[in-house]
Amino acid sequence: MKVLMLNGSPHASGVNNLALREMEAIFKESGVETETVQVGNLAVRGCSACGACTKLGKCVYDDIVNELLPKFEKADGLVVSSPVYYASANATLIAVLDRLFYASRFDKTMKVGASVVSCRRGGASTTFDELNKYFTISGMPVVSSQYWNSIHGNNAQEANQDEEGKQTMRALARNMTFLMKSIALGKEAYGLPEKESRKGTNFIR
Repeated sequence: MKVLMLNGSPHASGVNNLALREMEAIFKESGVETETVQVGNLAVRGCSACGACTKLGKCVYDDIVNELLPKFEKADGLVVSSPVYYASANATLIAVLDRLFYASRFDKTMKVGASVVSCRRGGASTTFDELNKYFTISGMPVVSSQYWNSIHGNNAQEANQDEEGKQTMRALARNMTFLMKSIALGKEAYGLPEKESRKGTNFIR
């Protein structure tokens, strides 16, 4: 089992890093390999809707997104972590995710997804919903925890006092491990769900 973890914070040692380390410890105990990539501090442009990735199999802008594509394909699960900015995710992370999910042409069905959010006070729930939509549009089961996947604190020192938040991260990692292993067994026994050819309907004709 392998989990790719994206830290969407610009601060490598901030609250999001603290949350991911709580998860990483549980993954290690469970024999799950992890790789964390810091993306929130990079200069990443948004998707230009050029459509080149449909022919190239990668993004036309050759940056961290193309480096993540093979890592995402090999991973059994993806953890996406972001701080809250105006009740939404870090714009750099969103630029990465827009292009990563659109440029990745491999089947993501039953890869497991988990979002993690940090905030000083409010906006965690809307950011949590925003990140989960990448999974639900891709046939990826979303992992739950004992509470919404958020941790609170204005910095890592404050967040380290959020015992419930840290426990939520550990429960999330345990649930994610269980789900990934259960899906692996299910795929071995039954294969993936049958898929119909995709139909796209425009609302204006």
